[in-house]
Parts: sequence; C-alpha cells; structure tokens
Amino acid sequence: MSTIGQPERATQDRVIALFRDELGYRYLGDWSDRDGNSNVEESLLSAFLTKSGYSPEQIGAALYRLRTEADNGSRSLYQNNQKVYELLRYGVDVKVEAGKVTDKVRLINWANPGANDFAIAEEVTLRGGRERRPDLVLYVNGIAVGVIELKNSRVSMSEGIRQSLSNQQPEFNAGFFSTVQFLFAGNDSEGLQYGTVGTQEKYFLKWKEDEQDNSRFKLDKYLLKLCAKDRLIELMHDFVLFDGGVKKLPRVHQYFGIKAAQEHVRARKGGIIWHTQGSGKSIVMVLLAKWILENNPNARVAIITDRDELDKQIERVFSEAGESIERTGSGRELLRLLGQARPRLLCSLVHKFGKKDVDDFDAFIKQLEGEPSRTVGEVFVFVDECHRTQGGKLHRVMKAIMPNAVFIGFTGTPLLKKDRATSLEVFGGYIHTYKFSEAVEDEVVLDLVYEARDIDQRLGSQDRIDAWFDAKTRGLNDWQKDELKKKWGTMQTLLSSRSRMEKVVSDILFDFSVRPRLSNDRGNAILVASSIFEACKYFTLFQKTPLKGKCALVTSYNPQTQDVTKEETGANTETDKQFIYNTYIELLGDVEAAGGRSKTEAYEERAKSLFAREPANMKLLVVVDKLLTGFDAPPCTYLYIDKSMQDHGLFQAICRTNRLDGEDKDFGFIVDYKDLFKKVEKAIAVYTSELDNSAGGTDPEILIHDRLEKGSQRLDEALEALALLCEPVEPPKGELEHIHYFCGNTEIPTDLQEREPQRATLYKATASLVRAYANIADELEAAGYGPADIARIKQRLEHFVNLREIVRKASGESLDLKAYEADMRHLIDTYIEADEPRKISPFDGMGLLELIVKTGIANAIASQLGGLKGDKNAIAETIENNVRRKIIKEHLNDPAFFEKMSALLDEIIAARKARAVEYEEYLKRIAELAKKVEAGQGEDTPAALDTPGKRALYSNLNQDEGLALRIDEAVKAKRPDGWRGVEPREKVIKMALYDILKDFGEVERIFLIIEAQREY
Repeated sequence: MSTIGQPERATQDRVIALFRDELGYRYLGDWSDRDGNSNVEESLLSAFLTKSGYSPEQIGAALYRLRTEADNGSRSLYQNNQKVYELLRYGVDVKVEAGKVTDKVRLINWANPGANDFAIAEEVTLRGGRERRPDLVLYVNGIAVGVIELKNSRVSMSEGIRQSLSNQQPEFNAGFFSTVQFLFAGNDSEGLQYGTVGTQEKYFLKWKEDEQDNSRFKLDKYLLKLCAKDRLIELMHDFVLFDGGVKKLPRVHQYFGIKAAQEHVRARKGGIIWHTQGSGKSIVMVLLAKWILENNPNARVAIITDRDELDKQIERVFSEAGESIERTGSGRELLRLLGQARPRLLCSLVHKFGKKDVDDFDAFIKQLEGEPSRTVGEVFVFVDECHRTQGGKLHRVMKAIMPNAVFIGFTGTPLLKKDRATSLEVFGGYIHTYKFSEAVEDEVVLDLVYEARDIDQRLGSQDRIDAWFDAKTRGLNDWQKDELKKKWGTMQTLLSSRSRMEKVVSDILFDFSVRPRLSNDRGNAILVASSIFEACKYFTLFQKTPLKGKCALVTSYNPQTQDVTKEETGANTETDKQFIYNTYIELLGDVEAAGGRSKTEAYEERAKSLFAREPANMKLLVVVDKLLTGFDAPPCTYLYIDKSMQDHGLFQAICRTNRLDGEDKDFGFIVDYKDLFKKVEKAIAVYTSELDNSAGGTDPEILIHDRLEKGSQRLDEALEALALLCEPVEPPKGELEHIHYFCGNTEIPTDLQEREPQRATLYKATASLVRAYANIADELEAAGYGPADIARIKQRLEHFVNLREIVRKASGESLDLKAYEADMRHLIDTYIEADEPRKISPFDGMGLLELIVKTGIANAIASQLGGLKGDKNAIAETIENNVRRKIIKEHLNDPAFFEKMSALLDEIIAARKARAVEYEEYLKRIAELAKKVEAGQGEDTPAALDTPGKRALYSNLNQDEGLALRIDEAVKAKRPDGWRGVEPREKVIKMALYDILKDFGEVERIFLIIEAQREY
C-alpha cells in the first residue's frame, strides 16, 4: 500500500512513538475529552517536587505562586511568560512560617536533566476561550513547555505556525501559553520550524545540524535534536532571551557559536567569532556574557567597541535583556572599575586606550607591559568589530595593559590577510564562523543586488573656463595659481559637481517614484556622500524636492561658532566651512536639546528612530561615515554610494540594506555612482583574493549579484512557481475550474477553509511576480528578453493578476494591497494600454454582499464580477462563496440565526443545481438571502432589539423578546471590566445568567453567545 500523501494522523502517531521510544518521554494519552487540561498539571508537578524532597507546605506555596504568576489577568501574555520563566529558571522563594528563612523550591532540575519528568500528551483540548486543540504538548514536571502543531505533507507547515499564533490570542487560549517556551510546526515534506511565545510567522526558525544525515524525515531528525532531554533543558536554561518586549530563542549558528565559545572560556583561551553582518552578534554577546558570569563567580566581562553608536547599542541590548551593565566614559575609567570587585559587567569605547603621537610604538608597548593595570577577578574582554582600530595597534595596547585578560573578538566582516596577523596575535584563532553565504542560504539576511550607474560629466567651453579662471585669479603669481589648481583638482570637477549632484538627486527621486518599497512607503534609503560638505550640498538639494521633511543629514559634524570665526572673506560668498555651518544651523533651528543631549544629537536620534520605525516619514538619510556600521534599520532597502570606499568599510556599508523586513523585501539594493566594483562574468567579487580563508568551512567570498541578471532569474522563477501552482487545475482550465481548485464546493462549508493554503500561496506568488516584473520592466530587453518573450511575459502577468482577483472575489477574501499598490500603479501607468475611458465605481473596496445590499445584484455583478465574462455558474458560485463565508464568520455571534441562513443557502444552491429555478429567479432569491446575511437579522425582528447582542439572544432563546432583554440588562449591569479570558470575572457573568436561566447547560450555551458580542 502506498504511503504517499498520508494523513496527518499517521505523522502524529509516528512522532508520538519517536518521543516515547527514542527520546524517553512518558506518553500521557489523548486528552481531547479530558476535563481540566492545564499548562500546570498540579498532580504531576507535586509528585516531582515530593520526589525532590520538598514538604507539602513548600509545594503548596510554590504551586500557588506559579499559578498566580501564570494566570495574572492584568498583564500581557509576554509579561506573564517572563515572570513564569524567572520562576522556572531561578526557583520559587517560599516561606511557610513567619520567622523562618526563605526556602528556594526548584521547579526544574537544571543540573541533572534526566532527573526531570518528561511527558507528552496529544489532542490537548484547551477550554476557557474558544475551544482549541493543539496536536501535541510537551510537559516537564507537569509544566507545559512545548506545543507541536503537525500538518500532512501536502499542507504547508505555515498553517501550523498560524494556528499557534491564533491560539495565543486573548479570545482563544492565551492563558495556556504563559508557561510555554517552545512552539514547533512541521510536516513530512518541509521539516520543522521553531519559535516561542509571540514569535511572528516570518521569524520562525529552522535548525541545521549533521546535514549529511539524510536517513529519515527532517521533521523527525530535528525533533530528536531539539527535544532530546539534555538539549531541551540546556536551551531553556542558557538560550532564552527576553529582549525589550520580544522573547527570543537562538538561531542555530548562535547556539553553536556560544557552545564553541564556552569551551574556549573554560580553557581561558581567546579567539574570534566571525558572524556575518546582521546575523545577531549582540545576542551572542548577551548570552555568552550571562553564561560566563553565572558559571564563574570570579569572572568580569568588559565589552569594548570602537564607535559611540555601537557602545550605546550594546548597553541597550543588555539593559533590555534584564542585565545590569555599567557604561564607562573612557578606557581609564574602565580600568579603574576593573580594579574593584564591582560591577561585574561593563562596556566602554576603545579609543581612550591609545596614546597619540607615539614615535616608537613597540617601545610604548614594552613600557605598558612593564606597568600592567591591576584588575580584580578573571577578566574576559569582548571586542566588537575586532578587525578595525588602526591595524590592531589599540588591541595590542589593551593586551599590554591587561595581560591576564582573555580577549574574544567579534566581527561581521571577513578578515583580510593583512589584518590576520595582528588579529590572531591579539585574539587567537577562530572560535566559530558564520559567513555571508550561509546567512543568505538560511534566510537570516537578504542577498545583495548591485547596479553601477554612470553620471556623465563633460567639460563645456575650455576657452570660457580659462577666461573665468584668469579673471578670478588676477593678482596671483604662477606658483599661487598652480597651488589653487592642485587644491581643487581639475576645473571639470569644479564646474560639473553641482550639475552632477543634481543628476544624482534626480536619479534617486526617480527611484522613489517607481522602485518597489521606495515608492510604496515601506522602505527607505541611505545616500553615502564623500565629504561633510557634499553631504550638506545633497541635503540642501533634496530640500527642494518632494523629500523635503522626509530627508535627514547625519554626519560627525556639530556646529560650533569657532568653526566660522575666521572664514569670512567679505566677498558675499560662503566658504565650505560657512556653508556646512549655515546648513546645520538652519536644520537645527526648530530642534530642542533634551535629556543631556546636544541639539545635533537630539536631531540625529529622532531621524534614526523615524528611519528605523516609520519609513514613510523618513525616506532618506544622507551620511558620510556615521550609521554605516552598527546601525540596524530593517526598512532600509537601497544604499546609494557616491564615495570612494573599500574593504571592510564598503562591506559593512552595503550590509545596512540586507536586514529582513517582510515578504516584499527580497534583496538589499546597492546603487554605485563611483564604480567601486569591477564586474566579473556572473557576479562581482569583493576583495576575494585578499580574504583570509584560514577559518575553513564555507568559502568566505561575498558575491553581489548584478541587478538585471538576478532580476531576470527572479522573474522566470516567479512565472514558473505560478505555473506549477496552477498545474493541478482540471481542463479546460477556465475560470470555473480555477474557482473549484482554489475555493472548492460552495455546498460544503469546510471547502473554503481547506483550500486556504492554495489561495494564500496564489496571492503571495502573484505579489512576488508583480514585484519581480516591476523591478526590471523598463529593461526587459537589456535583461536578455526578445520581443516574443516580452509579449509572453506581459500576457502571463495579466493572466495571473486577473486570476488572483477572480479567486479573491470568489472566496470573499480581501487582500491588503498596500505593499503592492505602487508596483501595480507603475505597471498600469507604464505598460497597460487602456481600450477606452471607464468610470471607476464609487463602491471600490466594498465587499460583494455589502455591494448587493447598496446597489442591487445586477450592479454588483457588473462592477465586481464583470471579469467572469458571463459565466453564470462561476458568478453563482462566487456569490454563494461570499454568503457562505459571511455565515461561517458570523456563526458564533448568533448561531440560531446563521444556522437558519445556512440551511436557506443550501436550499437555494440545491435548487440551482437541480435547475429548479431560472437564473433570474435564482439571482432574486440569492440577493434576498445576501441582504439578510449582511444585515445579520430577519425582517420580523422586534424594534426593541436594537443591538446585535439583543438580537443574538432573541434568536437563540426561542425568540423570547422579554427573556432576551432581561439577560441583556443583567449582563450589562454585572459584567466586570476585562472579563474575557479571566475565569473569576467570567463566573460573575455566569452567575447572573444562572439567576435567570436556572440551568447550567443553558448558562454555558448562552455565555458563548455573549462572549462573541463586542457590546458586552
């Protein structure tokens, strides 16, 4: 018998056997009909604590404290989960008698993982909110720490992730997840993904280990890795991070990087952790520092950075993770504090360790080595961006000052061979590497796309220029004239620079009009200028464009009066310094200095915050050096380079664009006005020959893709993906067949739900196609497409966009098109020829049922279903799907009414299928039903029932108007604030219902209806 396409049940049975037989978990059974399922199974936890030697009084006090923190209705799920984690991690302080010392009750035995009680239950019905049933729940000592959602191999595991996310909503079962540490979703075809409470779908992670092992399903392989008793306990103890409102678990490279670093620390051996830009080095620092301080009571950790921006970032990351860190102002202060026993965790800037104007550096080092600083404890020094800082000289200074410290370097950039000797001399060998190509493959960062743009410059009349120069330099001797020419370079550069910069500004503005993400306000850009003067000039040019107010200038300059005291020439012209000073004075005019910051700092902080969080309000930053390292802004999609850069600085700069930021960000785009890279046949290699390959593993070469080549590849892949998606559609593959494939049978209410994954894939794939086309639509010929190919691509694009709209209408689903509006507008404006002018319906954006109510069914069909070209069956099924979807969506609000509507819909559909009614009569009947369903009430409803809640009670209480009004009044009088999901408050409402209904069964039935009504 074939095992292809097995049901989910078969996968679930196999996974249960894996936990029971291979991982040694106890099987607790099928808990679908078990009463009292909880995230804290008190009988199991009590048994474990009793076995651990705690008294009944201690156990009772610990259980009470755990339950109190887990079920706190006044806090968010994140806050409850954080409080529970603290109890699990550090134990529960209990005092059973006044005057006695406080005891610590350990809920989990961290030191001996095997001593804990590991168990698994299936189909755990969660009550309290709307009933849900996770496939598998993992318990450690009776505490629910993991939830697994499984799907069959034909259904995307994304469905399982979305299931877990909806289960965490307050109206469902948020309370259950207050103890949960791991969320897993998987199937046999795609494998396994993991996250934790609050993790968004796009941030669910994949594990990667022993890749050569291909002996079984990836789902099984990675459940065995992650859920092994010692690994699960270790992940919970050492790798859970609460970071400023977001709970985080480690990516696989972070886990193995920290594990490797732990071995070095135990051996008091330094080294370098090379994790590529954007892969989360700060998290590695936090987790490693926490581990060192916790496992070595004599340890001190000092984190050294070479930029104020990075220093602030490190302090913020540690503080938000709940770790107290002392930020010092200088190297001298850091050394003073290291000479004391406290604090144990510090951070500082590296610059103060050096000494300027040292003629004999080696002699200076010998002098320092003879007078080392006194430090208390075992000092571990983390040096961020360890490849920088004057070729390693400052590192040698630190090493001389603190000869007994262990130095661990962190870098996101490949070491060049010329840096390797100094870096390895100070730090030692590589501890762990995670290179750019690996991060792109793992979807930790985005790939980069490169495009060189040439701004032509030409000299006007040479005679006129010579005459101008002679006039301006009259009175200077020949030597003075030569010196002036050397300073300014060629006259061509002088005369064409403003013209050239205006062309760059126009070029960038064009991108903001047509490029995806820039044109739809979801992304933004950085322009790198070659000097502060040029940055100010660019900024003033952008102030005369639509980007005024949405463009900021961020450089190292801070205006001081002394900057211009000797600059006045009396010629009514600005010198360069005056221009810079005046530009800054004008832009800082309305800025107020606050919180100990200067006006410049306050201005920059606001600009950076808007850029990272509100791309629509800060579209462009003009910079020189600042923000090109250590500045993470996921919306940043384009980097425009108008500055000569090289090596580390260049690589770090371009990595500002490769942070993940939603599905519509596919790449980081680099636009180069300086021809910094030399084109290779298939890609552009960055200083490949100079890379240090000694770390082994994946080749560290960084490939940046040509934009047109990558663009055509994406376009071809997007077309192929849609063709494969639609391949199973039955012949003749018309509109009706596509509706059947993507929506199902309108007579079966569950069909729409079952086919949701296909529709979601269609919407996503079509959006990807639109973006891929928009990226190179102007340059299809340059990308290698012939006229016939271009015509075919346009035809397929139109076909799939139309198909998406038909399926969307047929399923009654609305799609948030904000992310694609600009792309579509660009396509329509540039490439779509209109046959004749047509009036846009005033009812755009209105749902089909609402349109039927407002305009009548004929107008609704004409305006929203005109694309179905008279196919009566397709039109009928589209309307029926919309009615059915509304009934399913609203069913909980008023079960009796919508069950009646559902039966009526079934009757109308059956009559149509049996040809018992003519098409016109059918349309009349379905229109009447649509009006009732949209209104949510029958025409004979009494006038006193003037709210949805009253009408729902009336429908579900045998149309007893008086009883419905009494219950409505009682609920509104007795309901506590924030009662939903809080059991004691819900009981207040249930008691009020019981006083009227005198029947517990009826109370539960009517309570569900009340819970579904927003007015209560």
